[in-house]
Amino acid sequence: MNESGLLGMMGLNWLDPMYLIIFLLVLVIVLFILHFIQMSKFNKLYEEYQFFMEGKDGKSLESQFESLFSDISDLKTATRRDRRDIDSLLKNIHICYQKMGLVKYDAFHEMGGRLSFALCMLDKDDNGYLINSVHSNNGCYTYTKEIVEGRSAIDLGLEEKEALEQAVSMSKNKDNQDKVIKEASRRVEQSGK
Repeated sequence: MNESGLLGMMGLNWLDPMYLIIFLLVLVIVLFILHFIQMSKFNKLYEEYQFFMEGKDGKSLESQFESLFSDISDLKTATRRDRRDIDSLLKNIHICYQKMGLVKYDAFHEMGGRLSFALCMLDKDDNGYLINSVHSNNGCYTYTKEIVEGRSAIDLGLEEKEALEQAVSMSKNKDNQDKVIKEASRRVEQSGK
């Protein structure tokens, strides 16, 4: 075994210097590989930086960032305004007439044609009115009846009942539409946060 003065001073007399040289050689090779990997990453990042900065200086980038932040602020303001408008529309849609039933009929059986009609217009809560227009050779007579919660205090004719049933049955489709509107409203609200 070769004795080295330096290894002896460090208390490593038992270590063969050849093992130490091999270890250091492997360490240098690993460090070179890591160095080349880092240089490759750096060069790629530098190329992306050069592409980003091409034709621009710090001042022009600053103005572009300010413009983008201003646009984002404007978008947030518009989103809040749109959210208020949607909420207002959702509140008011329930009082609008949104269900309809229409029955055309011949009031005097083959004398006046199918020019008479019963028209029922209801809101979401089945409140509204029913118009019955009776056409004859002598003229046209129009009657209205108030509908509250899908019922009339005045007796209804067959055509009027059919028009009312058509309008009330539309609520099933409107309930599905309301679900879609509420879901869309919820998504808009979440995206605005």
